Amino acid sequence: MRSVLFHPVCRAGLLAAVFTVVAVFPLSAQSSLQPPPVPEAMHDVMDEFGRTVRLPLVPTRIVSLAPSLTETIYALGVQDRLVGDTDFCDYPADALRKTKVGGAINPNLEEIAALHPDLVLITKELNRMETVRALDTLGIPSYATDAHTVDDIITTTQKLADLLGVPEAGKSLTADLRQRLAALHTSLQSSPPTRVLFVVWTDPLISVGKGTFIADAIRQADGVSIVESAQDWPQINLEEVVRLQPDYLVFAASHSEGGTRDFDSLVNRPGWRILDAVRNRHFAVISDAVNRPAPRIVSSIEELAHQLHPAAFPENPAAPTPAKPSTTPASNPAHTASSMLTSPQETACAR
Repeated sequence: MRSVLFHPVCRAGLLAAVFTVVAVFPLSAQSSLQPPPVPEAMHDVMDEFGRTVRLPLVPTRIVSLAPSLTETIYALGVQDRLVGDTDFCDYPADALRKTKVGGAINPNLEEIAALHPDLVLITKELNRMETVRALDTLGIPSYATDAHTVDDIITTTQKLADLLGVPEAGKSLTADLRQRLAALHTSLQSSPPTRVLFVVWTDPLISVGKGTFIADAIRQADGVSIVESAQDWPQINLEEVVRLQPDYLVFAASHSEGGTRDFDSLVNRPGWRILDAVRNRHFAVISDAVNRPAPRIVSSIEELAHQLHPAAFPENPAAPTPAKPSTTPASNPAHTASSMLTSPQETACAR
């Protein structure tokens, strides 16, 4: 075999051509040597709608479509990942600074999409299935919660902690909540249950049904709702309330700009003034947290227990302070106060 020899000039020209090709196409040559980008780690989970949804292992851009979910995100310490929430998300105060995507029932889908979330959190009770389908169409994954009891709320908190990649924070938080409830039940062991009417709205009179987490919160505070309705938001006949004579009327102090309701005025209203609870100024005013299926509901339960059963907590400096309404209270703030009540529709959205 004969070897082929190049003239020195030809050899120099060939080398120059090779270096020219490398200089012109450096990226394409190098890219063929690099491994392809690793896709984002995903996993399948089942939400409380019973849907199987595919989500990032650690979601980093979250939109919350319920105040209760926003509160839970903050309680778990991952609020830096919350890129948007609803107009009703007002606790803690920092939540007011998040980008708003409209109401819970009719959120602005364009605004949500513009935030490029990798997870939208919704609640089965508050948000509509149409919203879930619209998010699916946009390729935005969503996860639904559905809590009907206080225990459900605590369990859901742990599920969300696992979902968001902070299981230890969830374990610490839920353990504290369960310990506080256990301590409360120990204090209430010798106290007979107090019969109460939880007032959502006074005209018409609306309360909560026996299957709601609010009714369960009342039970956790050693109270018994006189309302046995299976509806979540039943309208109650005042004559029936007069017949049943609850020991206490329970109100959630609201910070909404709805109409002010002076509890003292009930004394002068037909029907209401016949109630022993009204004549005796037996009003319990607790935090609006009772309206939200989030970890803070335990504080409302403690507030209610201390107001319904003061004898069970003698000289307890750590006793929760009853929720203060937005206007100046009367002579006995534990039993007489003013409250800003929302409409039933606003109350539902505020969850």
